[in-house]
Amino acid sequence: MADKVTIREVGMRDGLQSIAAIVPTETKIAWLDAEYAAGVRDFEVSSFVPPKLLPQLADAEAVIRHAMTLPGLKVAALIPNLRGAERGIALGVPEMNFVLSVSEGHNRSNVRRGTDESIEDFRRVVALCREQGETRPLINCGLATSFGCTIEGDVDEERVCRIAVEVAEAGADGLMLADTVGYGQPAAIGRVFRKVIGAVAPLPVMAHFHDTRGLGLANVLAAFEAGCRYFDASLGGLGGCPYAPGATGNIVLEDTAFMFEAMGVETGIDIEALAQVRDIVAKALPDVALHGAIAKAGLPRNFHPMAQAA
Repeated sequence: MADKVTIREVGMRDGLQSIAAIVPTETKIAWLDAEYAAGVRDFEVSSFVPPKLLPQLADAEAVIRHAMTLPGLKVAALIPNLRGAERGIALGVPEMNFVLSVSEGHNRSNVRRGTDESIEDFRRVVALCREQGETRPLINCGLATSFGCTIEGDVDEERVCRIAVEVAEAGADGLMLADTVGYGQPAAIGRVFRKVIGAVAPLPVMAHFHDTRGLGLANVLAAFEAGCRYFDASLGGLGGCPYAPGATGNIVLEDTAFMFEAMGVETGIDIEALAQVRDIVAKALPDVALHGAIAKAGLPRNFHPMAQAA
């Protein structure tokens, strides 16, 4: 059996949230359906933020409702707080992602409260989810700025591990370590993932990387070698943190899937079909640059997807 990884599409949330041009709901659904047909089985579909703050995601309920009709699709939404969790529970979303920043300065800038306060809010979200009994959603906690911060610079690796243990003990079903502003490099990525995976096992630990300084796939490989098997990515590398000027966005979904498949690691994704989905996004966002090497160069002649090899 080949090794396997899960690659989650976050472009419909993280990719679109910083883009002013509103993508119609029907286009988002067409994008989702096309990626599903290409074998993508894990989506962070939207975010339960107040629509007046983020009009791009005002159709969260409509898109998520459609996503939940697709058999075998793992559907998740980001929640900023307890109110977001209430919206997710009311809709029946099966998985929710709460995010806080390891960097105190970034957390205060982002949500106007300290990291400890956000951890307390996460505990309240966990309690609310557990009140739902057997039908409760899974609740993950993402640790933003785990590898550096535009406000504070370096982030203490021991602090990352300490907070990871704290949210795991608070009841997280999974953790996500994020290189929010693209400061991470492979040596640090490997060290931190080994420490955190060892400290919170058997909880799954996911990776969320940006390709701000061209180290995105190198960081993916470092996390993989440290034991991570869950990765966020976005079609065409959509996204980019507003606190990282010039950032090129998330790691490219197509390129990430190709790297793993070329290494003999199964993703379940048809890369050629996935690359064609870019046309849907390009037509909806003609002024937004899409990145990626596979889209430019195509697949090599000797490429054999793992699903066919098996």
